[in-house]
Amino acid sequence: MTTMIDATLTKRYAGREVLRAATLRVESGSVHALVGENGAGKSTLVKIIAGIVPADGGTLAIAGASRALARWDRRAARAASVGIVQQHGAFAGTLSVVENAVLGSEGGAMLDLAPVARALAKLGDEIGLPVDPWARADRLPLGVAQRAEIVTALYQGAKLLILDEPTAVLAPVEVDGLLATLRRLAKAGTTIVLVTHKLDEVRAVADAVTVLRAGETVARIEAARDRSIASAGDAGTTWPPSLDVRAIARAMVGADVPAGDKIEAPAEVAPVALALAKVGVAGALHDVTLEVRRGELVGIAGVDGNGQRELALAIAGLAAHTGRVRIGARDVTGAAAARRLAAGLAYIPEDRHHGGLVLDASVADNLALGRRDITGAFRIDRARVATFAAERIRELDVRPPDAHAIARALSGGNQQKLVIGRELSRPALSAVVAAQPTRGVDLGAVARIHDQLRAAARAGAGVLVISADLDELLALCHRIFVLLRGRIVGSAVERAALGALMTGASG
Repeated sequence: MTTMIDATLTKRYAGREVLRAATLRVESGSVHALVGENGAGKSTLVKIIAGIVPADGGTLAIAGASRALARWDRRAARAASVGIVQQHGAFAGTLSVVENAVLGSEGGAMLDLAPVARALAKLGDEIGLPVDPWARADRLPLGVAQRAEIVTALYQGAKLLILDEPTAVLAPVEVDGLLATLRRLAKAGTTIVLVTHKLDEVRAVADAVTVLRAGETVARIEAARDRSIASAGDAGTTWPPSLDVRAIARAMVGADVPAGDKIEAPAEVAPVALALAKVGVAGALHDVTLEVRRGELVGIAGVDGNGQRELALAIAGLAAHTGRVRIGARDVTGAAAARRLAAGLAYIPEDRHHGGLVLDASVADNLALGRRDITGAFRIDRARVATFAAERIRELDVRPPDAHAIARALSGGNQQKLVIGRELSRPALSAVVAAQPTRGVDLGAVARIHDQLRAAARAGAGVLVISADLDELLALCHRIFVLLRGRIVGSAVERAALGALMTGASG
């Protein structure tokens, strides 16, 4: 088998090495998983390979040809048939899928988009990822937009396809379908690099795995069994015991990852922390009624785009809604977001970049954002902010542990820790709405965030967890409801039943 990638790369940011001669060797026509904690350097490594970020040193060979790093950029990578689908997407939002597909290659003449659109639709159908070429990118649910970017990369000629957390917004049946698609693409000759935190996916689909820790490659493990089958669920995909996911997890974090236990459900007479009565958002959410008691963790499952985002925004007071919302004993219907926070609500938005952080502000300032109890009402108490930031950084293991670091420079998982640390430390907390709280977060950080959500419930808050990750909901929640087309269609606490409700297969 020939080698598609052979890289040894070094990268520094502000004098700090984020990659220290990190190596990645990927065989052609294989699915290769790249894993590691947030901040380990995974995204930096694949962005260098995709020509998005320049390297500070090292070597890079693609398809057996040595590449000059000084001239390696996005255009050179595309010419070498390298495609990437990033976790937060790269489509121009106001353009359609087909317009994004031709962006940068229009030339001087008027471009006929119709044949390109037909080619995209045909390719999507062939590989099991159907797309609407004429849909505007910023109006697509995250999972659908990601699917469109995969199809677009393949249309543009990618022979090496890098996917950053591609299953984060998919339902279980969609995950199975995508993994099977990756196997088929690899069997047909496309090389896949899969950046993921989900080790069950690694076990199911990868031919080999590279583990990064603190900017260095600490392990490269090859699967011992034949992975040429098309379906990730077929027999023969089980790794031998010496290569189980626990060994990979230990390589990732340098120790065993602790597993938190589900906390005991509160008594049925416990006070209600959050109550929704026939809450609706025009065109997206319809008559949602539920209660979350103090000390309870309640889950909302669903395929992305079925009203979860609108539900979270409505509760937080960030979307106009019908129906009534109560936080603790206070009816906050019609109240602005600030009044709902004052009533005891903590809100963790699904998109930390656009709803949770000021990316060009410091870690300390982001931790104190909207926290008048920390900053003071009229004059910012810098000493108090510094103390508060140091406590949260230590509590959640934010890396690097620098209160003055700019939030934009942190990895996605560490950015999420900032939002979690700020929101769950609010005083007199009554209810928590956590939308996709661990999306794109590594194993160690997932455990810490889950511990924080459990701690909030133990302290007496009612916690509503909105997540597309069934493993997360099953690990945390006492009850789980399913949203489908903006309506609650049922509840369950068993994976198969939840999957059926999420896809409408239960009727």
